[in-house]
Amino acid sequence: MTEPCLRSAARADLPAINAIYNHYVLHSNCTYQTVPTTEQERMAWFDAHGEKHPVIVAELDGTVIGWGSLSRFHLRQAYDHSVEDSIYLHHDHCGRGLGGSFLKELLRRAKELGHHTVLGGIDSSQAASIALHEKFGFVKVSHLKEVGFKDGRWLDVVWMQRML
Repeated sequence: MTEPCLRSAARADLPAINAIYNHYVLHSNCTYQTVPTTEQERMAWFDAHGEKHPVIVAELDGTVIGWGSLSRFHLRQAYDHSVEDSIYLHHDHCGRGLGGSFLKELLRRAKELGHHTVLGGIDSSQAASIALHEKFGFVKVSHLKEVGFKDGRWLDVVWMQRML
C-alpha cells in the first residue's frame, strides 16, 4: 500500500470530509455534535476557514481518508493568534499513525502562520487523542465536568494546549 499524501483541502473534498465527520457524529463522543452536518453547513464551514485557518486532507490512492483543520478558538479579536485543532480519520484508517502526521503538519502550519498557541478540546474518554496530543507536547490545562450531553449521558471535556 502506498503512503497517504497530506495536502490542502479543496472544495471537491467536502463530501468526503463530511462523510468522515458525520460517522463520528452518529457513532462517537469525539465530537459533541449530535446532528449530522449538511452539505451546505460543510461548505459554510470550509468558506470560514481562510488562509490563517487551513483545512488539510490525507489522500490515499485518490481517496480522502482523513482531514484536519485549524479553527478560530474564539471570535473576539484578541484571540486571533489562538487556534483549535481538529483531526478526523476515516474509521477504517485509525491506529496507523496518521493522526500524528496530521498533528505534526497542523503544528507546522500554525507556527508558520504566526499563531501563538494551539488548543484541543477532547472528550475525556478519548484516551488515544489525549495521548496523541501529549506526544506532541500538549499539556492538560483544564477538565470541564459534564459540559456535554450525548447518547443519554453527561460528558467531560479535557482542554489541552501547546505553545508554539
